[in-house]
Amino acid sequence: MTALSNDALAASRGRHFLVVFDFDETIINESSDDAVVRALPGQQLPDWLKNCFREGHYNEHMQKVLAYMADQGVSKDSIRSAVEKISPTPGLLNLFQYLQSHQQDFELVVISDANTFFIETWLERAGVRHLFRKIFTNPASFDATGRLVLLPFHSHSCSRCPDNMCKQAILREYLAARQKECGGAPFQRVFYVGDGANDICPSLALRPQDTAFPRRDFPMHRLCWSCSNPRQASLRQMSFLGFMVT
Repeated sequence: MTALSNDALAASRGRHFLVVFDFDETIINESSDDAVVRALPGQQLPDWLKNCFREGHYNEHMQKVLAYMADQGVSKDSIRSAVEKISPTPGLLNLFQYLQSHQQDFELVVISDANTFFIETWLERAGVRHLFRKIFTNPASFDATGRLVLLPFHSHSCSRCPDNMCKQAILREYLAARQKECGGAPFQRVFYVGDGANDICPSLALRPQDTAFPRRDFPMHRLCWSCSNPRQASLRQMSFLGFMVT
């Protein structure tokens, strides 16, 4: 008989939980895209660049922002420093301490519309990168000229999501892959922690036994309250580190 892997054993014993985190305004307490703008000499974008933003094309807009920052002489070290200075969302580092002490029970991933450089930089600085098995986000790397080049994560057909990323598609693919790797055993429960409008779509992939934590008074929370979909509207008045349980 073939021995079961540790993952399969954990899943088969009913002790295997997945925690999915958004990054901006969920793990960190502001948007990383806004934070890096402070590395500019004037600490803000010109009006012409702000006004070129198109709804649903934020990744495309950030490509222009990063190109502008490079043109203004903002260095890799300056961008890294700006990211490292971002404060964590209150309570999240305590949560990470708890999850670290129960690593045999919890698997952690990030699904974010930020980018690899921002997320990897911040998690490394906070000393929690090792907790995350996988980070799903937009690729970003510095080219030979020192410009941080941002790319879209993938293409998809979801009408609810921005053109560069559907978090539900990512979550479904990950759950299917992990179930296969674990010998057909699914996670006992999935916990989704987010704040934004683009966190609604992945929450619709959750099963009845799973739990979503929309950050209190942020877009995901407000949309859950206003939506007529019973799955999204079934909020209980229960707080957890500034997040609501749904």
